[in-house]
This record gives sequence, C-alpha cells and structure tokens, in this order.
Amino acid sequence: MKRGGSFLRIIIGLGIVIFGVVKFCSSAEENPYIGETQYVDLSAEEEMALGEESTPAMIQQYGGLHPDEAEQRKIRKIGQKLVQNSIANASPYEYEFYLLADAKTINAFALPGGPVFITYALYSKLESEDQLAGILGHEIGHVIGRHSAERIAKQGFTNSVITGVAVGSGSQEASQAAAVIGNLVNMKYGRGDELESDNLGVKIMIDAGYNPEEMLGVMQILKESAGPNSTPEFQSTHPDPENRMEKIREAIEQHQ
Repeated sequence: MKRGGSFLRIIIGLGIVIFGVVKFCSSAEENPYIGETQYVDLSAEEEMALGEESTPAMIQQYGGLHPDEAEQRKIRKIGQKLVQNSIANASPYEYEFYLLADAKTINAFALPGGPVFITYALYSKLESEDQLAGILGHEIGHVIGRHSAERIAKQGFTNSVITGVAVGSGSQEASQAAAVIGNLVNMKYGRGDELESDNLGVKIMIDAGYNPEEMLGVMQILKESAGPNSTPEFQSTHPDPENRMEKIREAIEQHQ
C-alpha cells in the first residue's frame, strides 16, 4: 500500500509538471518590438490594467510623489519625447512618468503596461537631461520588452515544477532544492532583461535625439553609489555596471 501511495504521488507530481510545461510552451508569441519569441500569459490590456492597479502602492512604498511639480513636468516631458520618437510609440502601452519622493533609495523601475518611476535619490545624482533620458529609455525598454509579463509566466512555470517535485517526492528537502534552483533561473533571466533594456534604451535615446554616451555616465553613478560592498553579479538581478558599460558601447555602435 505504501509503495502504491508513492507511485500515485509520483504520477500526480509528473502530471502537475507536464501541465506546467504545456501551459508555458503554449504561451509563446512574437514580440514585434524586439523581434523575439516570448512566453507570456498576459495580453497588453491585462499588462496595462496590472500596471495601473499597482501604481498607487508603488508610489506609497517610496514615500509618495515628489512635491516639486516643475520637476514632475520635466520628467513627463522627456519621457513622452522618448516615447513619441521611438518604437515605443507603435506599442499599445500607455506611458506615465513619475518622480518619487524617496531621497535615500537609488532606484528606477517600470510596471507592466507603461508606468515608469525614478526616485529622487537617483534623480538628484544625474548630471544632464541626457542621463535622465537614458534611465527613462531603459525603463521604457522593460515595458516594450514585456519583461514583467515574461517573469510572471516563468514564475508560474517554476511554481508548477516546484509543486510537482514536492508532491511527487513527498520530501521537503527536494522541494526546497527545486525552489532554490527556480529562483536562480528566474534571477538569471532578470539580468538578461537588464541588458536587453540597456540595448533598447540606447536605440530609444538615439531615435529621440539624445546622446547615448551619457548612459555610460549613468553606469558610473550606479557603480559609485553601490560602494565597495556591492553584491556579486551572479547573485544580483542587475549586471555589474562595468559589464553593462561594455554592452552599452556595443549598442551605441549597433544603432548609430
């Protein structure tokens, strides 16, 4: 009876894994803005709804919007210039640009469907409009690259595998090991997303008339901000700024 129970667990676990694989593979579609096949579960409309729904929480998490309306207008103006003069203008997304009040956390990020954010901590370190355009262009790249939708699909696939391993093995240690491996796989894709967004950001900058060399200055700012105790590249969702500089130089040669 015990052996039969183990066999049944294995069959159920395999079924869960197979279902996850089939669901993930059936979500493949072409992204016309980057020319690649992606695995995504969300439509553009669902991405925009998710981004809109998540925006208030993100603003609250970073201390609200910065109170200087002139600076808010500046960011919106540069962001819309980037969108209107690049491949982003052909996308279905609704781009909004926000300066967050947080003066300690150096960060910029995008939500699915178009909302783009930069903290005052990072904004205050920038030395030119072109550097701001580089950061916003990079985040626009995340939106048109559909990186959040990809991560959601990959996480769903990973969860199916972890659940299948846990059910099939009946072992907590095995399921924990599967979870660790899954997190490392998803983390690796995160770094790839950053490099792809750097490339897209360079193209968007050039198309909008900004100097892409200023992206190298942004990387220097990020490197100096990290300090001597920065996290090793393999365990970080962002590639080391030095490695990004090399790829940015290659992107400038490619797109100019």
